Amino acid sequence: MKENRIGGFKLGTFEDGTEQFPGAVFEDQVVNLRSVLPGITRIGDLFADWDNNLDLIEFLDPAAAGARPLAGLGVLPPLQPVGTIIAAGANYREHVIQMSVAHKLGKEGADENQLAADAAAEIDERGRTGDPYVWTGIPSAVCGAYDDVQLPDVGGNVDWELELGVVIGRKAHRIAAAGAMDYVAGYTIVNDVTSRALVPRTDIAMMGTDWFRSKNQPTFFPTGPYVVPKRYVPDPAKLRIQLSLNGTLMQDALADDLLFDIPSLIAYASSVAVLQPGDVLITGSPAGNGSHWGRFLRDGDVMEAEITGLGAQRSTVRGPSGQLPPWYADRPIAVAAAGGAAS
Repeated sequence: MKENRIGGFKLGTFEDGTEQFPGAVFEDQVVNLRSVLPGITRIGDLFADWDNNLDLIEFLDPAAAGARPLAGLGVLPPLQPVGTIIAAGANYREHVIQMSVAHKLGKEGADENQLAADAAAEIDERGRTGDPYVWTGIPSAVCGAYDDVQLPDVGGNVDWELELGVVIGRKAHRIAAAGAMDYVAGYTIVNDVTSRALVPRTDIAMMGTDWFRSKNQPTFFPTGPYVVPKRYVPDPAKLRIQLSLNGTLMQDALADDLLFDIPSLIAYASSVAVLQPGDVLITGSPAGNGSHWGRFLRDGDVMEAEITGLGAQRSTVRGPSGQLPPWYADRPIAVAAAGGAAS
């Protein structure tokens, strides 16, 4: 998948075999920011004086600053330290309709057309009168844009959800939507990998869904490769989100089908919690997930993903290890309730 470009530079975290360092990417060259900005040891340090730091980086001469080829470096998750993932669920209209049809979420006996119509009406009403649906992901589930995705040993039907990530640059609490974009530092790519089999809690029906176990497995948040500063993305709604599986395009949509837009998501999330610099708000998945196609991730699959100008990911899927976690070793009923041992 060929990467589309946005002007300016990108930010990331890299390694060269001897050290990890924050870098600014100019085309195919990387400047080690530790060598040009005193006191900057990681990307998170830039947030304290974000705009001024960006100005300083923008006017660097990459050659004079000792830039080295990107091709010779390892690419890590761009934000260090990794922040909390604040995730908006059911936030793309067409995606919600597809999921409602795929999982038959609606009146008993309803056909696909009725399920879709009912889902659309419910979405529109929630947009007018309701709240966003938001949950959290943990930093240990984050991996790099080119790292393998490891299928779990308990729980199958592992799915992809490519999403636009919004990087928070300032502490935000009880922020109005009108000023919410002032708290955005930039944008990144996040693949919100999910075990569909682990979502329902059939053993505790009153609790409904379990996002902790279905979305927080190691490697389930491929992130990056870069953070692109907000100043270079004048209209995030015009960004195109694309994911291919083994060369076949599965997701292809603009980031303009949001039920709740970015300012609304920030306003809502900050009404509940304190958002910190380096947190990443993922805005929901467009249509085209495995649930819709009836095809989930398998050992050896390759996901290639891109959002306009933000970079591209390439993730190879690795099968389960074949060893149950100790918790499940003597709990066959719990394994069955979690969808069974993965194969």
